[in-house]
Amino acid sequence: MHEDNLEENPQTKTGGFLDLPLSPVIREAIEKIGYETPSPIQEKAIPYLAEGRDLLGVAQTGTGKTAAFALPLLGRLDTKLRAPQILCLAPTRELAIQVAEAIESFGQKMQGLRVLPIYGGTEYGGQLRSLKKGVHVVVGTPGRVMDHIKRGTLNLEKLQALVLDEADEMLSMGFIEDVEWLLEHTPKEIQTALFSATMPRPIRNLSEKYLNDPAEVTIRLEAKTMPNIRQRYLKLRQAEKSKALKSLLEIESYDAVLIFARTKVATGEIVERLLAQGYNAETLNGDMSQSLREKTVARLKSGKLDIIVATDVAARGLDVDRISHVVNYDAPFDVESYVHRIGRTGRAGRTGDAILFVCGRETRILSAVQHTLKIKCERYEFPSAEELNQSKQETFFETIDKSLEKDLSEYLEILGEYSVNNPETEPLKIAAALAYLGADGKPFRIKEAPKFDNSSRKEERQRKPGGKHEVDPNFETFRIEVGLGNGVQKGDLVGALANEAGLDPRNIGRIQLFQDFGLIDLPKGMPKEIFNCLKKIWVRGQKIDISRDRGRPPSRKNFKRGKQFSRSRKKASQHRKGPPPE
Repeated sequence: MHEDNLEENPQTKTGGFLDLPLSPVIREAIEKIGYETPSPIQEKAIPYLAEGRDLLGVAQTGTGKTAAFALPLLGRLDTKLRAPQILCLAPTRELAIQVAEAIESFGQKMQGLRVLPIYGGTEYGGQLRSLKKGVHVVVGTPGRVMDHIKRGTLNLEKLQALVLDEADEMLSMGFIEDVEWLLEHTPKEIQTALFSATMPRPIRNLSEKYLNDPAEVTIRLEAKTMPNIRQRYLKLRQAEKSKALKSLLEIESYDAVLIFARTKVATGEIVERLLAQGYNAETLNGDMSQSLREKTVARLKSGKLDIIVATDVAARGLDVDRISHVVNYDAPFDVESYVHRIGRTGRAGRTGDAILFVCGRETRILSAVQHTLKIKCERYEFPSAEELNQSKQETFFETIDKSLEKDLSEYLEILGEYSVNNPETEPLKIAAALAYLGADGKPFRIKEAPKFDNSSRKEERQRKPGGKHEVDPNFETFRIEVGLGNGVQKGDLVGALANEAGLDPRNIGRIQLFQDFGLIDLPKGMPKEIFNCLKKIWVRGQKIDISRDRGRPPSRKNFKRGKQFSRSRKKASQHRKGPPPE
């Protein structure tokens, strides 16, 4: 069993991707993405997978597992063969989409590569059309993948490799039986890789039963303390990033700022906007020559430049003491990259600030950062409008003071001539007009502080001690046409609703299961599209056929009374108490 740590020390430093057995086309993609040094899980897992061995990997979220299996498996894929050759199972649709996007990125230099995420909560039509055209990589949730196989719309005869990602999450969400069914219905002579953050007994049993003499790789990530760096996050929508960055630069008292973007194109776009807003900013990316990079860094060190927007690869080894803030405009791919990025501030005994923009599925990397580094990132709080206006005013006064130190003789001459021709105009009013022009006519003071989608989730509803259900006016009861007679358990329903429809388990209320049907409490006012998704969900091979409950009482023969019902409710409650799927 192989182990590695996150800490950068002589025993754990990794070599470059050139040292790993990867195809030239994959290496080309890696270079374009900006990957330079493999993470520990990538360094250890890639050689085994490249030679065709089964793999059992134990590593936490955010360690770079997707690249660890995608890079070597893609290298052996035949794009001329229009059939699924790689199947990756993920516990949630969010993760399925994320993994599919990453695989597309890794395979961007492979001509004709087709990657398809399949999951519940969406129409079958698009998935069926894509499958019919032919895809090479399928990334999906167990339920939807199983459904396609049963329908005959997903043919796995040409499958080369199967990946189980976040296996422990699939276990906790009640998908393990679906996973076993899928393992039984895939070709026997294929390569299998199983990744899990933990190794509970059922997952160990699964690996022993279905993996053939697997190599085992365990990555132990150790917390890297950075007490001199304040770490904060801001949840927002993608479209709000530009506005948020402008607000941060107006609010924060900084010396120099390093902003990380994911691509070279993005660095240029961000710099263009910053220049238009009057900021002194430049890019630092892989398209620049080494000499130009060095000149840019020298300008930052000397104070002639205040803001650099960089990609990961361009910022390697960047050591500038005056960098007071690091802004992760685009979230990093893994925890190791995050550690590297924010380590560019707080140098030489100084304090530093690190701010992470979090959009949608990037919540996973935030969770991974906090879990791995054993920290609690603060939510970024914007000051009040009054505080912001005061800060703007102070900055404005400082700008005036600095300008007064310059040679203003030419401007004094021009304004002197204006005053002679307009003696009735007060000098203060002339200065105000010039300030107005400098601001492009925009108001100086703001009426309210900037707002973004960074509010914390509302507290989940409470139950009274003793487990007695209290009717919540914000919930309504729905009927499902599956029950105990179909082998359905409450954990199956919670997992399916979370996975297929994107419902937070904490927003799933009381569940009552009878022999032929069930009752479930869900939030009132659900959007029509979510309700339509719910109607299409299958559990244990049966469509749940959900509808609003009209008060139809269960028949006496189907009603499970007393102790059995109480035990069932307790079990479901315990399931919901676990961490929600990301």
